[in-house]
Amino acid sequence: MARVTGVKNKAPGHGGKAAKMMPGEKAKDFKGTILKLFGYLKHYKLQLVVVVFAAILSTVFTTISPAILGKGTDIVVKGITGDGVDYKALAAILGMLVCLYVASWLFGVIQSWIMAKVSQNVIYTLRKRMSEKLDRLPLKYFDRVTYGEVQSRMINDVETINQTLTASITQMITAVITIVGILAMMLSISLTMTLAAMVVIPASLIIIKLVVGKSQKHFHSQQEYLGKVNGHVEEMFSGHDIVKAFNREEISGASFSEYNGKLCESAWKSQFFSGLMMPLTQLVGNLAYVMVCFLGGYLALKGRISIGQIQAFIQYVRSFNQPMQQVANIVNQLQSTAAAAERVFELLEEEEEADAAADDSGAGASDYDPTPDVDGDVAFRNVSFGYLPDEPIIKNFSFEAKAGQRVAIVGPTGAGKTTLVKLLMRYYELDGGEIFVDGRDIRSMTRHELRSKFGMVLQDTWLNSNSIMDNIRYGRPEATDEEVVEAAKAAHADHFIRTLPGGYDMQINEEATNISAGQKQLLTIARAILADAPILILDEATSSVDTRTERIIQKAMNNLMKGRTSFIIAHRLSTIRDADHILVLDQGDIVEQGNHDELLAAGGFYAKLYNSQFAE
Repeated sequence: MARVTGVKNKAPGHGGKAAKMMPGEKAKDFKGTILKLFGYLKHYKLQLVVVVFAAILSTVFTTISPAILGKGTDIVVKGITGDGVDYKALAAILGMLVCLYVASWLFGVIQSWIMAKVSQNVIYTLRKRMSEKLDRLPLKYFDRVTYGEVQSRMINDVETINQTLTASITQMITAVITIVGILAMMLSISLTMTLAAMVVIPASLIIIKLVVGKSQKHFHSQQEYLGKVNGHVEEMFSGHDIVKAFNREEISGASFSEYNGKLCESAWKSQFFSGLMMPLTQLVGNLAYVMVCFLGGYLALKGRISIGQIQAFIQYVRSFNQPMQQVANIVNQLQSTAAAAERVFELLEEEEEADAAADDSGAGASDYDPTPDVDGDVAFRNVSFGYLPDEPIIKNFSFEAKAGQRVAIVGPTGAGKTTLVKLLMRYYELDGGEIFVDGRDIRSMTRHELRSKFGMVLQDTWLNSNSIMDNIRYGRPEATDEEVVEAAKAAHADHFIRTLPGGYDMQINEEATNISAGQKQLLTIARAILADAPILILDEATSSVDTRTERIIQKAMNNLMKGRTSFIIAHRLSTIRDADHILVLDQGDIVEQGNHDELLAAGGFYAKLYNSQFAE
């Protein structure tokens, strides 16, 4: 009746290559990535205008201060060489300088405050979009990208962008305005000295170009291997007990050393080239400074410039080097930011599940209607599927489950049992054929609508770091405390919960290690009972409990499954004796089907499998 071919039941592991870019490769589109990143600022145009205006005022006040201070110097020099110092005029200049410096500081605070708020809003939007994107990505994405790599993009790369938006943008605005303002003031004092000082600009630009060309690839490599180190650490520490059990500490340490070594190498190279920027520009600036000092002295002797103007000009030269160095450092920082942003946008632009947008725009959990009129008919028609295009696992599979039936799927490991359930839940898209629920093709439903019809208990339990009450309520957030307790009683979990410190309010720790594996399984069963879905999927639902508890839970499950279509995947064949229909898979094929008594009487594969579990 139905055919399932192929023996592979698992998707590719989570240890695949984490990112598309190779270590050491430059950002594929530096300009496009930066423009795309700055595109997130378009919603804050008014705030940015205020930032620019405040930066201009702050910089102007700072820039004209040396010229005014030079006038004060001239008053002192004139007073010493003449009839005395005009203290009234000197006091007025000093008062003006204080006002200018205070105003400059005030506008600097304003621009920093606004830009910090804007940047945090942008980072909030980025993190929100990344989080939502992860919910819309198909499972095949996580088959090739490690969880640590995803964390690295969510945390490290976004934080790199955050630092640039928070500080670098305001510094860039201030630096550019400062350069223009200082240049104007220098020209107003002496054209000859200004031209002598300008040798710093082409020399600095050449240095920036050379350093950026060398550093960009190392910044990208740094971000790449930072993700690999995070992924390895997350993987090893989440399974540290297995690592120790198999004495794999040395091999794990060797892998970490390899990733850490490459991270260290790329990091010191990127930091080294980044560190070269300031001393090199300082060197060029000092040469210009020396030229200005000699030229200024010569012009002063000729009477073409005053001592106060020389003092102001020297201050401007010194001040001119600082924004040039800032620009150089910011340009260098942008290389790291571009590498981080490209990885973030790469995730945001990943191909989504076919109807992910419809899922997002559809009814939320609060609008969920349990659809009591759902019958629960499920039909597979000529279904074909393979995790890899050239390696099909299921071919031309057809089967129908009537509403209220209990369908057991049994067979040895790797027979294709769990794959059928994944296809039913649309975790993966079919390569061919159709699956119907109540006569509707599941591809015509949003995933939210489809999955709201299913309750599920898996072999691999998952609990979050919250209270026991909230973990059970996860299946139906609007459930009352009384309903949660009743579900726990039905799953025979109420007794052990009340013996725990805090009872239902006890917090599950991050790894859920403060309760036993069997207790975790009971909580997930209670969660499925509370969800009260019309179709159930039980994938080795009692595998982590002892035989006595299993029998008690089985009674609760029998009550739960009444009137509901149930798919039961089990290795313990004793748990599926009462199933209405049993599909027996072996080597990817359905070799037998029928109920428990019929299959035992046939004396075939099922009978051998069943009897082997009770053999001595």
